[in-house]
Parts: sequence; structure tokens; C-alpha cells
Amino acid sequence: MSMQEILRVEDLNYYYGANHALKGINISVEEGEIVALIGSNGAGKTTTLSCISGLLGKPARGTIMLYGKNITGKRTEEIVSYGLAHVLEGRHIFAKLTVRENLLMGAFNKSYPFSEGCKYVYQLFPRLKEREEQEAGTLSGGEQQMLAFARSLMSKPNIMLMDEPSLGLAPLIVKEIFETIKRINADGVTVLIVEQNSKAALNIARRGYVMVNGQIALFGDAERLIKNEDVRKQYLGED
Repeated sequence: MSMQEILRVEDLNYYYGANHALKGINISVEEGEIVALIGSNGAGKTTTLSCISGLLGKPARGTIMLYGKNITGKRTEEIVSYGLAHVLEGRHIFAKLTVRENLLMGAFNKSYPFSEGCKYVYQLFPRLKEREEQEAGTLSGGEQQMLAFARSLMSKPNIMLMDEPSLGLAPLIVKEIFETIKRINADGVTVLIVEQNSKAALNIARRGYVMVNGQIALFGDAERLIKNEDVRKQYLGED
């Protein structure tokens, strides 16, 4: 059964001043997939996600389509209203607000009952329920990452962009985070994930893209990429 294409990025070019950061990126994501975007630091992975979600404004060249709508250069709040959420690298929670207030911020432009969204995210993350009235800045790193996920889920997205969700977390928490990503996906949310832990990302993904110096160097089924000798040596830490 063929799946509907949710996201298509074509010939995406972006500059930071004179630095040509993205050089003709082409990516597609189909409904229900987890797609991994891997590569070394500075390859352009975060820039790609930030262009898609509108954080960097209009790119120098290229087209970004979401559900067949051209969202290139549109404001982030408009893109969110189309069903896309972006979990930023470094979590970026509201540290001085409580867990509940952070969730409220995630649901601010939605008309469904706030309690309905809370019920779902508290099922996913029971620890957040226990800390509902606690200031977010006092949570552990793993709990803050859970809150970043939960806040994004409050907008009821169809597709989530996840930037380095395991960054700086202990191995046991990393395992828990990746299990949560699989569950979010099983609940119907499509995922495009940027992740330094390339092996963990490819292990949960259906397909993957390898970025090198602002370009897509390799792409294909995640299982095939895991077996690729160059990928294993350069990104999976295997000889």
C-alpha cells in the first residue's frame, strides 16, 4: 500500500552570510514514517529542520511542501497550524514556568480541550504528571526532554521534527527517549529526526539520509544504510 507524502523538500539552498550552508537538499517524508537525517556536526542537519519549520525565514532557493501546500518562507506559527511541530536541539523549555504552564503554551492555538491533550501526554510521560506544578527548570535533563516532546504534542501535530533528542542524556534515558519516539510514531505521528546517535536513529527509522557538507550524500532504507561500510565507519563507530 502506498503512503501519502507529507513533506517534500526540493533543491533547498540556504546561506549564513557568505557561507553556503545547504546546497540543494532534497528530502521526502511519507505518512507514518520515521526518517533519520544523520551526519557530522556542521553538516547542515539543524539548518535543514529550521528551514522547514520557518525559523530561518525564506531560503535562498528551493521549495518546501507540506501536504501539497507550499510553506516556503511562511512564518513558523502558520506552519504549526498546518500540523507540523519542531522539537528544538537543547529542549528550549520555559524554565520559569511550571510543567503545566509549558503544556499550555504548546496548546495555545488549538481549540480542543486542554485536559484532553494533557491526558495523552501524561500517559506517555507519567513523571510529568507527578511534576505538574514544578518549575520546568528544576527538572532533570531527561524530564526536560520529555517536556519538550509533550509541549510539541499539545499542538496535535501530524509530523514532528526532532533535533538531537538524546543530546547530553544518560544511556538509560536515551533508550527511554527512543522508545517514546517509537510510541509517538505508532500513535500516528510522522517523524523526521536529526540525531548524532546515528545507530539509534537508524534502528527506529524506516529510511535515512546522510548529510555531508550541506548536501545529501547518501539515502535509502535505514536497514541498508546500517549495513553500508562507509556509514558504519564514519557514523556508527564501527570498523
